Amino acid sequence: MDNLPDIVSKRDPAVTVRRILKVNHAGEFGAIRIYGAQIWMARRLFPDIVPALQDMREDEIRHCRLFREAMPTRGAKPCRVMAFWSLGGFVLGFLTALGGRNMVWICTEAVESTVHRHLEDQLAILQTRDPELHALIASIQDEELAHLHEAEEKQTARGLSHALLLPVIGALTDLMIWLSTWGDSSWMRAEIARFRKA
Repeated sequence: MDNLPDIVSKRDPAVTVRRILKVNHAGEFGAIRIYGAQIWMARRLFPDIVPALQDMREDEIRHCRLFREAMPTRGAKPCRVMAFWSLGGFVLGFLTALGGRNMVWICTEAVESTVHRHLEDQLAILQTRDPELHALIASIQDEELAHLHEAEEKQTARGLSHALLLPVIGALTDLMIWLSTWGDSSWMRAEIARFRKA
């Protein structure tokens, strides 16, 4: 990854860092809303999974706060489409909880696997550009991966609902990330892919 600074220099790195912070903060807020809706439904339908969901939600609340605290020194502000993250997160959480325990965990797997992929791209970009933010994201990524693994372990079946929902929820998450970064997420992935092939 020694040549990544040359790749990043094609764009203003400060703008990319601000967009990374914006989308990560918004994504954590969306995750809070997903878990909030799922907890609300799970209390009524399957209360046995509420403690696990609450633990995950607490992690997301802390991550959201950490990203918000990292914004001022980098000139970043919260995403302008926070309302979409809020509404989208709530609707996704509500609908997947209506589908049952397994669908809740499929949702978590889809979102967390998509987020993990984007965090990997961010870490490659930030390694030499913002070591402090790189360290923060790396620590958060460990907890997001723990959520992903827990969701995979708790699924009782991987049938048609898994095959259909996983790519749909992943694609919706990708779309929200792309919109929130003004396309920088695609740029980062393409540039890193070209670098790795070189």
